[in-house]
Amino acid sequence: MPSVAQVIELFDPVAVILLLTTVVVFAIPVFILFPPIPVERSDALQQTHSKVGISPSHSNLRTQTSPDHNHQPGKPARIQSLFIYPVKSCRGIEVEQSRVLPKGLEFDRLFAFARQKPEAKDAVVPSGEGETQRARWEVLTLRQVPLLANVQVDLWLPDASRTSRLLGRVGGRFVVIRFPWRDPGLKGVIQWISAKLSRGLGGIPEKEFMLSIDFPSPEEIKAAGYCYEDTRFFSKTIQALNLRNEVPPELGLYLGVTAPVSIFMIDPARRREVFRNAPRKEDAGYQPVIDFQDAYPLHLLSLTSVRALESKVQKDEHLEFLDARRFRPNIIVSGLKEYDEDDWRSIEFSRPFQAGKTAKDSESPSRFDVSCRTVRCKLPNVDPATGIKHKVEPDHSLRKFRNIDEGAPKSGCFGMQLCPIFPKTKAMSGPEEEEEEDLALSLEVGMELKVLQRGPHLAL
Repeated sequence: MPSVAQVIELFDPVAVILLLTTVVVFAIPVFILFPPIPVERSDALQQTHSKVGISPSHSNLRTQTSPDHNHQPGKPARIQSLFIYPVKSCRGIEVEQSRVLPKGLEFDRLFAFARQKPEAKDAVVPSGEGETQRARWEVLTLRQVPLLANVQVDLWLPDASRTSRLLGRVGGRFVVIRFPWRDPGLKGVIQWISAKLSRGLGGIPEKEFMLSIDFPSPEEIKAAGYCYEDTRFFSKTIQALNLRNEVPPELGLYLGVTAPVSIFMIDPARRREVFRNAPRKEDAGYQPVIDFQDAYPLHLLSLTSVRALESKVQKDEHLEFLDARRFRPNIIVSGLKEYDEDDWRSIEFSRPFQAGKTAKDSESPSRFDVSCRTVRCKLPNVDPATGIKHKVEPDHSLRKFRNIDEGAPKSGCFGMQLCPIFPKTKAMSGPEEEEEEDLALSLEVGMELKVLQRGPHLAL
């Protein structure tokens, strides 16, 4: 057995230095190609932009199951939480306040993922070299692809108080879309280690891409290779801008979608007008419009009603409590009687009275037409925290206990669809910027709710 002196002699200082130098020389290219802590877009954006939203640790829904949210005589109902969903069916962003535009909350449902499908054989169009089959796109939602719930969206807006030393002030409004992803082999191991180093022990490897939320000009559309295409949206076909080549192919693999996946954006000049139960232009001064919302600009939900429905739901290890976020509302209110909202026809939100403030100083209330009840599908069966779809609930309980609208037989109704009513309206014929400036309300957490009118509903 060698002595201590002999062992020390084996580790000649010069040899050790040469060995370490060799390791570093070989490691540098590896770290350049696969940095242990990758530079993320958010690292750059936070130098010049502010991220919109409330962190989960400060969510206004942390106590959503508390009886404090139930109706209390003499105490007005109020807005408990507000949500926007910049990318349809992906994870929402909770906000403290929001502008309300004719299309709903600002930044809501701007984008939607779609998968490519071949059209029927008779849907062919002539081309320069004979007839070719046209590709058809179909909007993806949590109904078909539950894992969309795990796709996270960050919204970044320019911050005048922030300046980058290298770039100065940078404008533009962006969404950064992130989803879980780990490459196979050594690269995946490095990604796993990087996630732990940069995000803590709970961090997981992710892939991300970034999009501008400002609609591109015709020149930008041409330069980027975008194009307008038809996409199937439930039973309708709508035309939207296909931002092809922006979606990394790994997203389709993560979602389990075998067809090509792209992302679409509604042209603000081509928004869909809403009729059905919505107010008409001659009454409201404008015709409500939507981007990728299902049917109406806004969706409201009551926490008291969520708890009432929860009492009917058969819980198990996959559904321990009924999270209000399963229903993807924009406005969540507390302090109502259960199902009080079922017969609303008109409501308004206003800031609580403050001592020393006259009525003249107070802002006008934000008023809404309550157009109809929300007819539910199986989408709420998807857990918004995991993307796991429950086989039965709450769809079963909705159909059994909330079959209340003759216009939607054998369907459960839960929550209400709203359209904003603006105090000053004009015909929507000018530029989009002028429309949004003239037609805008505001909502914020803590606003008090007042029911202006009640009456029957019939879903159309």
